[in-house]
Amino acid sequence: MRLFCSFLAATPAPRMEPRQSFMFTIPATIVCVPMEAVEEIVIVGAGISGLTTSLGLHRLGIRSLVLESSDRLRITGFAFTAWNNAWRALDAIGIGESLRQQHGLAPSMLAASTFLVQPVSEISFMGHEVRCLQRRLLLEALANEVPRDTIRFSSKVVSIEESGFFKRLHLADGTVLKTKVLIGCDGVNSVVAKWLGLEKPVFTGRSAIRGHTRFEGGHGFGPKFRQFVGKGVRSGFLPCNDENVYWFLTWTPSTKEEELEDDPVKLKQFVLNKLEDTPDDMKSVVERTELDSIASNQIRYRRPWDLLWGNISKGNVCVSGDALHPMTPDLGQGACSALEDGVVLARCLAEALSKLGGEEINEGEEYKRIEMGLRNFAEKRRWRSFDLITTAYVVGFIQQNSGMIINFLRDKFLSKFVPGVLLRKADFDCGKLEH
Repeated sequence: MRLFCSFLAATPAPRMEPRQSFMFTIPATIVCVPMEAVEEIVIVGAGISGLTTSLGLHRLGIRSLVLESSDRLRITGFAFTAWNNAWRALDAIGIGESLRQQHGLAPSMLAASTFLVQPVSEISFMGHEVRCLQRRLLLEALANEVPRDTIRFSSKVVSIEESGFFKRLHLADGTVLKTKVLIGCDGVNSVVAKWLGLEKPVFTGRSAIRGHTRFEGGHGFGPKFRQFVGKGVRSGFLPCNDENVYWFLTWTPSTKEEELEDDPVKLKQFVLNKLEDTPDDMKSVVERTELDSIASNQIRYRRPWDLLWGNISKGNVCVSGDALHPMTPDLGQGACSALEDGVVLARCLAEALSKLGGEEINEGEEYKRIEMGLRNFAEKRRWRSFDLITTAYVVGFIQQNSGMIINFLRDKFLSKFVPGVLLRKADFDCGKLEH
């Protein structure tokens, strides 16, 4: 923390006599005043939504500061399904083409019951761009495109307070920042969402284990996705390219199974036990996974009605990404919708900050325009987020339910309905950065 310090001498020096020697001390009082740095826009969280927003603003000529509590980019989750809407957003911020070159196009998904006796159905992605996108490559691409001093690591926000037309942020290291715009992209446990008064995301009763496997020389599975549902478990694997494969398993854990989360050895064995009735390809992917490439977490979501009555934005503060719409992974839209958020938010904020005719405006007028821009973002994203959260929850309930009646309906009828839902929700265009 930077300090202004003044040293005040308290004892005057005595008059010196010839041949006299003595010692004296000068006590000092140190007055320290914290120096507050002022930023135009502060984004909390260097995840997908935070960095997309920052890059979108940068493309529009607006600087932002991104605060990340970790000491490096976080790649939790390893990979995700990037649907049409994700690629439109990536093209809008100018990094879509470079990422396409590193990730293969998936033509279809093979869906089957966890029971091997059930037939396999193939869901075509024709007319849709679907790829398995590695989080590390995406975050690195985003971070490399923003100015070098944009991201400040090891910067955890612990409290937020009002300061006139500004928000004052207190960081864990003692630093104090003032900002005209505060954007919370700080995930499920968002400090900014809590400040806005949004309810804490709730546990769905389900957990997820994810992994990433690299096959030197190629995996030989081809580009198609695989998914297996039944017995209260949903699992699958998605090739990212010729060598890298992402896999997942979601289930409803018992109290004892919840203790597995911190032990990758037990996690791996647990997954293999759950996959006993799945094809050998699925089991071989998990068997080849290194222990440091396995992670587990509880699945949480925001109750959709909280978005209808709660504050997505308030004054010069808003939330985006998982801080706004944490959802179950059953649509594969969590990260994709975070990319949408970033483009829409950058555009709304840039419109609000533009000065007509280049004229200067006072702080009060600027605050009103920022408030209007963030409110515009909130209204654009409220129903989209409500729709995705609700649909994902229902699809997850259908796919992972272990009841006899739901299993029968899913395998006979709903299995033909769900793929259409996935593609329709993915066929969304967040627009360009500029009109």
